[in-house]
Amino acid sequence: MVRLNKYIAQSGYCSRRKADDLILQGKVKVNGQIVKDLGTKVDPEKDKVEVEGKVIKPQEEKVYIVIYKPVGYLSALGKDRFGRKTLTDLLRELKINHKVFPVGRLDYNSEGLLILTNDGEFANKVAHPKSQIKKVYKVLVEGVVSQETLNKMKEGTVLEDGFFKPDDIKILEVKDNSTWLLVEIHSGKKRIIRRFMDSFGHRVKRLIRIKIDSIDLGHLKPYQYRYLSKKEIRSILNE
Repeated sequence: MVRLNKYIAQSGYCSRRKADDLILQGKVKVNGQIVKDLGTKVDPEKDKVEVEGKVIKPQEEKVYIVIYKPVGYLSALGKDRFGRKTLTDLLRELKINHKVFPVGRLDYNSEGLLILTNDGEFANKVAHPKSQIKKVYKVLVEGVVSQETLNKMKEGTVLEDGFFKPDDIKILEVKDNSTWLLVEIHSGKKRIIRRFMDSFGHRVKRLIRIKIDSIDLGHLKPYQYRYLSKKEIRSILNE
C-alpha cells in the first residue's frame, strides 16, 4: 500500500505538495469515490486513481530537464485565460514530447534555469521549504547600488509578508546607471527578489536564475535545454 499523494507524485502528475492540495480540493477519486483524507493509502495493483478526471498510473522512466526559460512564458502548463504563453507552448516549440511539469516557478518576466520533470519525489525535494534549497540569480536593477545600500540589503528588511534577508548578495558590475547583482536565496515566496529590491528603490530590470543547489544553467541560452546528469540528480536526492 502507498500513500495517495506519493502515488500521484510517482505518476509524474505533480509534486506531493500539489497532490495534497488536489486531494483537499476534492479533485481526486479512488475507485470512483472522491477522497479528501490525506492519509489515504492505495494499492497500485488494484486501485483506480483519477486526478481531475484523468486516470493516472506510476511512470517508469524518470525524466529531468533543465531549460533556459525566456521572458514571456508562464511557469505553468495548459492555457492561460489571458492568452499569455505557458510552458505547454514552450515545450511544443522546442519539440519536447515528455510529459513533465515545472519544479517551482519562475515569473513571467523572469528568465533562466527552470527544472522540468515527471518525478514528483524529486520535485518535492527541490521545492519544499524544509529542503532549504539555495537558488542563485543575476539581477539587473535601476540605479547605482551604493555600498551603504548593499550593507542594508545584507541585513534584510521587512516586507508586507514578513522579514526577508538574502543568504548572500554582492555587486557584479555598475554600468549605465544600472547595477548587476548576484543574489542567493532559499525563499520560495512569490516575486520576493523584485519586492525586496523595490523596497530599496531599485526596480528590477532583468532577473536571471542561474543555479538551483548544485544544478547550474551553464552555457545554456534562452530556448535551450539539456538533461540532468545522474550526478546532478543524486546530489538533490542525497543518494
